[in-house]
Amino acid sequence: MGDAERGSTTVELALLLPAVFLVMFLGLQAALYFHARTVAITAATEGAKAAAVEQGSASDGAAAALSFVADAGGDDVLPGAGATGTMTATAVTIVVTGSALSVIPGWAPDVRQHVTAPRERLTS
Repeated sequence: MGDAERGSTTVELALLLPAVFLVMFLGLQAALYFHARTVAITAATEGAKAAAVEQGSASDGAAAALSFVADAGGDDVLPGAGATGTMTATAVTIVVTGSALSVIPGWAPDVRQHVTAPRERLTS
């Protein structure tokens, strides 16, 4: 390498490294967000199954959803998790909300998933 090219590797690295870190952090952020979404949709599904039984209630479903989130990691996976349920004569809907963890300080993407399931009932 000649004197004219001396230090060019340092300049190239200084320009390339921020782009590599940006791609790496974006990938990590996407993984954290999609994991939080998966936990929320699974919790809503478990809550809907618990509420859809013949003697189930919307509050049973919300409690089951929050119990699932706690078992899946609680605030380490879905900080600020909350669950609500609504019930009609034929269906139950459970909504799970929370935030995804973030690698960007001060930013926490919201997560909201809902599941609607038919209620069990006896017909004659």
